[in-house]
Amino acid sequence: MAELLGIWVKRAHRGPMDAAAAATLVAGRGLRGDATQGGRRQVTILSLERWTALTAHLPGPPVPAMRRANLLVSGVDLTNSRGQVLRIGDARVRIFGETRPCRQMDEACAGLQAALDPAWAGGAFGEVLSGAEIALGAPVAWEPAGAIA
Repeated sequence: MAELLGIWVKRAHRGPMDAAAAATLVAGRGLRGDATQGGRRQVTILSLERWTALTAHLPGPPVPAMRRANLLVSGVDLTNSRGQVLRIGDARVRIFGETRPCRQMDEACAGLQAALDPAWAGGAFGEVLSGAEIALGAPVAWEPAGAIA
């Protein structure tokens, strides 16, 4: 079963990521309380399976919170998902593109930026189409093509 496994809210740009058991996705804005609001990059999403496969060789191995994504999902492949709509509980997020790794990844764990360099390895970003309360364990699924309305 595909589900939401992690929620992190960024208090300030380059600031700490606070773990949460529940949060609110706000249509047209993003994750309530997150430093990134509005625009096309309202929420960032990371796949646990892709993360695990690409970081297993790194020291630790690193925990997904080091990626600085807002949401960690399991059971859905984010690769080439541009234009698709992901339902997270009752919320809906349209994927605009892949989240590329930055220098900040290596500050968290040496080699993390290179590990996340393959296409779509750093996850995806998108805009919140329909807001809702979300919580750990919420079901996650792709909507059928053409369901953007």
